[in-house]
Amino acid sequence: MVRPPEGKGPHRCLSCGATEHMGRRKYCSRECRQRLRQKLDMRIGLVQALNTRYATFYFTEHMVFMDILTYGSAEIFSFLFPRSPGKKPAEDFSRLANLLGDIWWAEKRRTQKRYLASRRVLEQAIRVHDAPTVVKPLAIHIPAVQGASLTLLKLDRAVLGSAELAQTLKSAYRQQAKRNHPDRGGDAQNFRKIHSAYEELMNWAENPVFVRRRGFPDKWFYDGSTGRWVQPRTPNECR
Repeated sequence: MVRPPEGKGPHRCLSCGATEHMGRRKYCSRECRQRLRQKLDMRIGLVQALNTRYATFYFTEHMVFMDILTYGSAEIFSFLFPRSPGKKPAEDFSRLANLLGDIWWAEKRRTQKRYLASRRVLEQAIRVHDAPTVVKPLAIHIPAVQGASLTLLKLDRAVLGSAELAQTLKSAYRQQAKRNHPDRGGDAQNFRKIHSAYEELMNWAENPVFVRRRGFPDKWFYDGSTGRWVQPRTPNECR
């Protein structure tokens, strides 16, 4: 069966698996996230050659996984590859993709048929007859608020799901307004930004609006309709 991502435990970077100093962050650094995205994007040609409708990439301490659902099939093709000591998941994914790419090109040169080359690669996978939802992305609803507004009030996006949101916003605003008020030596322009951020968030609290997205809380996924890899969404965005 398809291997699940690592179980609950310390917050892990969704790009490299690091746990130190993570707090509530999804990634240990922007550079780490960008590095994995770059590796995934560089191998989009492989998943496209396999006629991929949806794909997911995730990893554990010992393995990396790429699960693929092709167009016209309910069968999942699961590729497993061992982690290399001292290497990042992005590097292990590249090794897996290079290995599969070599198989594809060897068969393409031998047969001069792209579909036979793709079939040969898929033969390397473990075939899984689980529900396609394993790789079909979940429905995600993201609060339609500016991240900068939350930053100005020193709040995490998770507070938007709180039953006491209005009171939390008022408390955060009072704290930041007191610190940044011009009468206390604060910057007038920054104070105005804080006030605008507070008004935006209070308006949202009274009339919550969400942007619909698709994704997984712990996997990168590829959408064949857009030809793009999408980074994991935070668990609190899932509805």
